[in-house]
Amino acid sequence: MLDANIKEQLKAYMDKLQQPIELVAAYDDSKKSQELRELLEELEPMSSKISLRTEESNDVRRPSFAINRVGTDIGVRFAGIPMGHEFTSLVLALLQVGGHPSKASQDVIEQIQSLEGRFEFETYFSLSCQNCPDVVQALNLMSVLNPNITNTSIDGALFQDEVEQREVMAVPSVYMNGEPWGQGRMTLEEIVAKLDTSSSEKDAEKINQKDAFEVLIIGGGPAGASAAIYAARKGISTGIAAERFGGQVADTMGIENLISVPYTEGPKLVAAMEQNVKEYDVDIMNMQRAEKLIPASRPGMLHQVRLENGATLKARSLVLSTGARWRQMGVPGEEEYRNKGVAYCPHCDGPLFKGKRVAVIGGGNSGVEAAIDLAGIVGHVTLIEFGAEMRADEVLQKKLRSLKNVEIITSGQTTEITGENGKVNGLNYTDRTSGEQHHISLEGVFVQIGLVPNTEWLKGDIELSQHGEIIVNDRNETSIPGVFAAGDATTVPYKQIVISMGEGSKAALSAFDFLIRNSVDENEDEAA
Repeated sequence: MLDANIKEQLKAYMDKLQQPIELVAAYDDSKKSQELRELLEELEPMSSKISLRTEESNDVRRPSFAINRVGTDIGVRFAGIPMGHEFTSLVLALLQVGGHPSKASQDVIEQIQSLEGRFEFETYFSLSCQNCPDVVQALNLMSVLNPNITNTSIDGALFQDEVEQREVMAVPSVYMNGEPWGQGRMTLEEIVAKLDTSSSEKDAEKINQKDAFEVLIIGGGPAGASAAIYAARKGISTGIAAERFGGQVADTMGIENLISVPYTEGPKLVAAMEQNVKEYDVDIMNMQRAEKLIPASRPGMLHQVRLENGATLKARSLVLSTGARWRQMGVPGEEEYRNKGVAYCPHCDGPLFKGKRVAVIGGGNSGVEAAIDLAGIVGHVTLIEFGAEMRADEVLQKKLRSLKNVEIITSGQTTEITGENGKVNGLNYTDRTSGEQHHISLEGVFVQIGLVPNTEWLKGDIELSQHGEIIVNDRNETSIPGVFAAGDATTVPYKQIVISMGEGSKAALSAFDFLIRNSVDENEDEAA
């Protein structure tokens, strides 16, 4: 199962175990059970603190295994084989159940330990989902820190009958105490906040007590991260308020055009960006959604940003880097069947449609890449492009056309997503050349039609383009003195990670230049 290099690395990690752990395996006669047996038998000899035995109870999924701290009720369970994106989840579970401390903040750890009630989580994941590990690892950690919390992580592709019965059509999908509880990427802080109903008020109280920043960045994607680093390096007080650190990059699979990095993946890049920012004196305020911009009365005075939780942040200069989100088609049925057959992440949800018929909407690079990836999993892919020709790079189009289970429709306008019994059963589209109406029977629709900027909260306060983008000049200045912007939320063309990073650093340098040219006497009344 594991090659020699991985074994050596794992053995080094297992030296960090502080308490004995027991692997309790439940097998059946399947090939996957044999693979699981091989994996666990390779793990056992890596430390004298690891033991392995077979599960006696029949009341568990097979194949599965538990990682238990010997002599306690602390443990986690995996139903399936946590390889692929979940291999890191396996390593962390071994370490944390074995007593190795988490890197989570002490405030969050104490918040988890103080949660009252019984929480039995079941988390459905797919091995190709880059968002799933965040949820799996968060719930596993919580089950280690609080004996009233348990988590079983389930490979949806391996337990298809269960997925069908529960109508799980998107991952990660989380059940709590047998009932649907959450879907999509969630950080540890987001999960804890959802369980601790008073957390929003606590956050607002802490934020309201913060001093004004010299540079405040709204948004934590590549533009926001680079802006924070460049601002902090100037020695000025810097803060980031982000709905989720990493932004849209966290949902990106393969990244092959980041200069000097031949290949990486979104979650890995986000983790590296966050670690880089934390090396500087930057106040990171995660899970904070901006609601209203209140510009300063004159240059050099304090801008205010009101947050959704009611708190207000103040700063002498701002960098707006709120990024963008997936664009929706806006047709009947799209919202109704979201996560019930309508999906936006082929890497995450594709394995749940194994052997089924799906459509991809959009003929740009993202749409064609999605169709290529899905063709290797599903039974058949229909790609529908609104224009007369696909817009993807020719190398991608050539690859797509070589696949036997793919059909390409151009000049097609999707008009409705249809469904039955709560899930997608097809779509309707119009041939824009002939005007004819068509229906396609299928089980899934993957929407890949570009991005829309997250700027609704700025309307009426700052100048936006007709597409809702923040209008900036070559110095990243907006229509408000002291307010700068960078990244996918702006009018700068070509929405690329490397461009956002460059624009973020440029915006921070422009903000610093603004501050030194617009100093304000500390004793001056800023009540206005």
